[in-house]
Amino acid sequence: MSGSTPFYQKHHRHYDRGYRSKELESAVSQYQSSSSSSYAARRSSSRASASAALSASSGHVIALHERTTPVPCSYTRLSSSYSDLEESRLSPMPKRAKPTYLAMDKENQIIGYVVPIFRGSHEYASGFSDTEEARVKESAGYMARRNLFTSGLEMERTEQTSRKVSMRESAERISLSKRIYENEEHHKRMNKDSLMHAPEFVIKPRSHTVWEKQCVRLHCTVSGWPDPRVVWYKNNVTIDPMAHPGKYKLESSYNVHSLEISRCDFDDTAQYRVSAMNSKGELSSFASIVVKRFKGEVEEALPMPRHGLISEYGITFDTHIVDGFGVSFGREGETMSLGATVIISPNLARYQPEVQWYRDDVLLQPSKWCHMHWSGDKAMLTLTHLNKEDEGLYTLRITTKSKYETYSAYVFVRDADAEVEGAPGAPLDVKCQDANKDYVIVTWKQPAVDGGSSILGYFVDRCEVGTTHWSQCNDTPIKFARFPVTGLVEGRSYTFRVRAVNKSGMSRPSRVSEVVAAMDPADRARMRGTSAPWTGQIIVTEEEPAEGVVPGRPKELEVTEATKNYVVLSWKPPGERGHEGIMYYVEKCVSGTDSWQRVNTEIPVKSPRFALFDLAEGKAYSFRVRCCNSAGVGEPSEATEATTVGDKLDIPSAPGRVVPTRNTDTSVVVSWEASRDAKELVGYYIEASIVGSNKFEPCNNKPVKGTRFICHGLVTGESYVFRVKALNAAGLSECSQQSEAIEVKAAIASPTPPYGISVLECVRDSMVLAWKQPTFIGGADITGYFVDYREVINGVPGTWHEANVKAVSDRAYRVSDLKENRKYQFQVRAANMAGVGIPSLPSGTFVCEEWTIAVPGPPHDLQVTEVRANTLVLLYKPPVYQGRDPVNGFYIDIKEADAEEEAWRGVNEKAVLTNYMKIKSLKEGETYVFRVRAQNKAGVGKASEPTEPVLAKTKPGTTEIVVDVDDDGVISMNFACSNLTPDSKFVWSKNYEEITDDTRISVATSGEKSKATFNMPAEDDIGIYSCAVTHTDGACSSYTLSAEELKKLLELSHDHKFPIIPLKTELAVELQEKGRIRFWLQAEKISANGKIEYVFNDNSLSQGEKYKMNFNKDTGVIEMIMESLLPEDEGTFTFQLQDGKATNQSSLVLIGDVFKGLQKESAFMRKEWHRKQGPHFVEYLSYEVTPECCVILKCKVGNIKKETVALWYKDGREVKGDEKLTFTEGVLKLEIAQISKKDAGVYEIVLKDDRGQDTSTLNLTEQGFRDLMNEVFSNIANSSTALKIQSTDEGIRLYSFVSYYNEALQVTWHHKDAAIAFTDRIKSGVVGEQLWLQITEPTEKDKGKYAIEFHDGKGGLKRTVELSGQAFDDAYAEFQRLKAAAIAERNRARVAGGLPDVVTIQELKALNLTCNISGEPLPEVVWLKNEREIVSDGHYVMKFEAGKYASFTITTVNTTDSGKYSILVKNKYGTESADFTVSVFSPDSKK
Repeated sequence: MSGSTPFYQKHHRHYDRGYRSKELESAVSQYQSSSSSSYAARRSSSRASASAALSASSGHVIALHERTTPVPCSYTRLSSSYSDLEESRLSPMPKRAKPTYLAMDKENQIIGYVVPIFRGSHEYASGFSDTEEARVKESAGYMARRNLFTSGLEMERTEQTSRKVSMRESAERISLSKRIYENEEHHKRMNKDSLMHAPEFVIKPRSHTVWEKQCVRLHCTVSGWPDPRVVWYKNNVTIDPMAHPGKYKLESSYNVHSLEISRCDFDDTAQYRVSAMNSKGELSSFASIVVKRFKGEVEEALPMPRHGLISEYGITFDTHIVDGFGVSFGREGETMSLGATVIISPNLARYQPEVQWYRDDVLLQPSKWCHMHWSGDKAMLTLTHLNKEDEGLYTLRITTKSKYETYSAYVFVRDADAEVEGAPGAPLDVKCQDANKDYVIVTWKQPAVDGGSSILGYFVDRCEVGTTHWSQCNDTPIKFARFPVTGLVEGRSYTFRVRAVNKSGMSRPSRVSEVVAAMDPADRARMRGTSAPWTGQIIVTEEEPAEGVVPGRPKELEVTEATKNYVVLSWKPPGERGHEGIMYYVEKCVSGTDSWQRVNTEIPVKSPRFALFDLAEGKAYSFRVRCCNSAGVGEPSEATEATTVGDKLDIPSAPGRVVPTRNTDTSVVVSWEASRDAKELVGYYIEASIVGSNKFEPCNNKPVKGTRFICHGLVTGESYVFRVKALNAAGLSECSQQSEAIEVKAAIASPTPPYGISVLECVRDSMVLAWKQPTFIGGADITGYFVDYREVINGVPGTWHEANVKAVSDRAYRVSDLKENRKYQFQVRAANMAGVGIPSLPSGTFVCEEWTIAVPGPPHDLQVTEVRANTLVLLYKPPVYQGRDPVNGFYIDIKEADAEEEAWRGVNEKAVLTNYMKIKSLKEGETYVFRVRAQNKAGVGKASEPTEPVLAKTKPGTTEIVVDVDDDGVISMNFACSNLTPDSKFVWSKNYEEITDDTRISVATSGEKSKATFNMPAEDDIGIYSCAVTHTDGACSSYTLSAEELKKLLELSHDHKFPIIPLKTELAVELQEKGRIRFWLQAEKISANGKIEYVFNDNSLSQGEKYKMNFNKDTGVIEMIMESLLPEDEGTFTFQLQDGKATNQSSLVLIGDVFKGLQKESAFMRKEWHRKQGPHFVEYLSYEVTPECCVILKCKVGNIKKETVALWYKDGREVKGDEKLTFTEGVLKLEIAQISKKDAGVYEIVLKDDRGQDTSTLNLTEQGFRDLMNEVFSNIANSSTALKIQSTDEGIRLYSFVSYYNEALQVTWHHKDAAIAFTDRIKSGVVGEQLWLQITEPTEKDKGKYAIEFHDGKGGLKRTVELSGQAFDDAYAEFQRLKAAAIAERNRARVAGGLPDVVTIQELKALNLTCNISGEPLPEVVWLKNEREIVSDGHYVMKFEAGKYASFTITTVNTTDSGKYSILVKNKYGTESADFTVSVFSPDSKK
């Protein structure tokens, strides 16, 4: 059961009786067994008292059904609760069942509440008879009447008893609620997946109107699993309490969320939104807060309240929608935004009106498909993913409490490109109807595009919410636009989509339907939480439990839908079905037989709807339904009448006569006669075709229900025919008859009224009026104006009189025959070929009195043309009233359209004399207005009426005048316009006056282009030329022909009349391979018919062995090639070009030294080419000195092969080089490791094979050798290290190391920038790679900067070191130390040698040892034996003679003389010793 339990039941597990706690079970049993008489009496008195009390209440009706078995009131409520729990298992509910139900009267009007009282099973066993019931009712009535007169004591006792019972009931109810909540939370944790569902607002926030400085609180209750995240918004901006401390307070507790706003002010007037979101979806709810101010506190700046409409702040708002969206076209899958600017006056900061968007008069709500935004002055609607469902008439409605304004435009959505060519368009408007537990009917609308072949049918797909897997519901395509989907799982939610198929393939899927849950409609109604209003009546009924009862017959069985593919049955559940869930079996019977066959034998259906498939088309069937539950299968319902399987709904007939009517220059109004006898008509599709194309395109992709439609997006000037198709669920009808052809052009209507009437001049009996052209001229030129006037006497207008019988063409007219000092009003009507329009509003009241002012009157008839992003041209007419003197100039003023009057500023500082002016330096996107003032000698007159606001913006498709000079030299001005209407004309003007004389300029117009050609260009033609196109959106342009521009055009015209062939390069010469001489030039532009003549010294040259000519017509390169230059070729070469009538030539003079140099270079290149045919040197012999000062002779060779040999020679004698040639690199080398003078000589290398030989020589003698050595010396110098200081015992040494030393290297040592003269004290030398300078016994004079200079024949190189200061002191101190150490080492006592290491001597012999002693002063000598000093005596004789020789003698050796002996010498510089060992042996012991 858990697998199929709906999500809304998962948190109501308490419907099972097993859920009861043990404590509660014992309490119930105790109450059931309690039947004492005292309790019965108390029960009777309580019931009677309650009955009487309720009966006495006015307007209250109580229907109480008594029973014989006494049951306490608390148990009645408990058993009612648990009966409700039992019922929830059979009839699932979205939340805990309430004990209160709606009571209906016969007309289904809510009259009160019904409180069911459930009886125990033992009561049901006993039952009531009719007599007993009557008796009980009569007894109850008697007890109730008697109880009215009981004593106060008994009433008090009854009240105490009732209080005890109530307390006990409260305790038990709290205990039960706690257990239910704990169990609910347990199952939530155990079955999260089955409980997950999108957020739902149980209680939505409501709007409030509060006074200023009050606090307000919005609260809502939200359900959903997982627990939704709740965010509050103000005008779609997230509310952050931290950003406004103390202003906002957000609270959330037990799914109740609140927003508290402290001390409200005007800024808090807004729309507030609360959004709840979890993993299953997002839902929002809206509420508004309006903050009002107490009377008397209205700001002085705000207008006082008026009678009539009451607005938010006592103000009447004027609303205007400007810059609205037009008819829009989109394609499926695209994003489209619609927007309009809203002007609300007065303009209050942060005031937000009610903004609503409608599609086809249906209010739109924010969703994932459409987003709405209000920015304070602009309303935006964004359609995030267009589908054909989004097509329709969109209306923006701006509502204030004063008034509302609307703006509408149509949006067309075309089909997206088919995934398969020729496939139909996607179906649209998929909806789910009649949803039940396991069944839903899916409907849709057929697409307008069938892909070129008829649609074979449709496939319906479904997807379970929470998954992305789509499964197909029908195996074969169905043609009916309605399909019953069965086999749904109860409690689960689904979305559906539909695809169309024809012989070419499958269409794209439609937009998915809204989510629908497979559940009982009654449960769905309860989930919506509909509550009844309180009527003051409580009806208490008693419901009979029917557990274990076989259900009765279903009711009202009928065939609701029958097609050739399926039949849909519908019925109502039986009245007798108990509280256990019931299911149904459907049976069918072929008409004329009594054989009933069960259709759904294996799986009973749960819904009172069923669709039967696989019925034989054309046969008649009867159907009946049985109910079943655990108690058994009930009796069948009454059988339906025989139903023949087949489409009951016919395809509608073709619509009638189609009539197109002109509307605008891109749209046509199409009307038609409705289809006759059409059933369940969905709408119509309109198709259009350009005459002659025989290709119809849909005008609408969403069916329209009326019989009139405006087809937009047509091409102006084209002729179209139209046809219409009707559709219903059965399919599309045949096409209607084609309409008559109609050309797309704007319909002609009478013009709208002129406006802006002003007075230009006034005399005693006449006034000159001016006015502005109507905003809409009706699609045809205005033929004239009619002026009316009336006299105003004491503020009361009189009768209108015609001022002119014949229409005037100018927008100015003198009204005559007026009376002086009288007041008049005027009105003007415009006329075109469609008729005379309605008159304008009456002008202001003007007094007819003569003007005597000295300054001129206002200019008039201001027109703005040539509007661009930063410039425009203003045209105006001079004032009618000149003043005392003629007008001598004009001033133009400008200001932003929304700026104050004080913002007017002048454009020109100096008055202009012309009736036009080009205004520059405008800001793109800004809106401006202009006015003009005239001046004369007396001063500047009154300003004209301002122009209409003009937006500084270059319109798309704007073109400019193009000046062209053709091949014949004719100068013309050309202007093109792509937005022509049939009535459009090109009007050319000079200095903004229309050109009517064709003596100087001829005008020719063809199609969308017009050309103005100068007949004889001259100075008289200088001026500003403009071209305007009538009946367009201001298409115009101008061109200024100045004297300089005219001069350029005349030169260009001359070049075109007498053309020359332009050259990219003049004639030039270059040498090619083998010494060939190439003469060439390149023409910039020359046709394939061009001719070339080659001339030398006025003689024509022709193709032959000596001259090779070539002309590349693609590149324009012309060349002539000669093999060599001979002395007779000295002279002038010329190329003459001719292309039609265009000519040109270019010459090159080759004489004298120029010719000889070119001849010599050609001969050399030819010789070189021959040399390179065999092995040759690419790079001749050269040398390279390596960083190791090794000299490498090298050359690079080319065109060698295996047999090629290379021989090296020095001074004519062969030397060994590379034994093998490296063919990849082609480089030959000869290395000289340590070069010296003996290596000087002439080196030669010979390269040869059977193709020839080549020689390269390198002279390394004299200067060549010196240069080589200088490079060697330079490398040596660069390798030298920095000079370093070293102290010795003789003095101070300066030295530097080089990588290689050559004996020929010349170096110079410097001291204080002077060359050092070497002496015995200062010497230099070389040791290995070390170059040194020795300063013996340095003194103070030796301080200073020292340098060693290497000579390399160029600039040389110096290394320096500073020997002074601390450096000298440290070096000198180290010298003294080393010197003293050397002296000490040289003069210390030493044993120079002569003593053996071991002496072996025979006993009784004499031993004499002598050694040399040195040292200064003379050392002291001591002899030791075994570390003890020996004293000279007769046995040991020790001598030290001449200060050099020390002797040691043992006169007679005996065995005691064996041991270790030492001599120790010492003086003041040191001590030294020498050891030897004496071994004495006896002759006898040796033997």
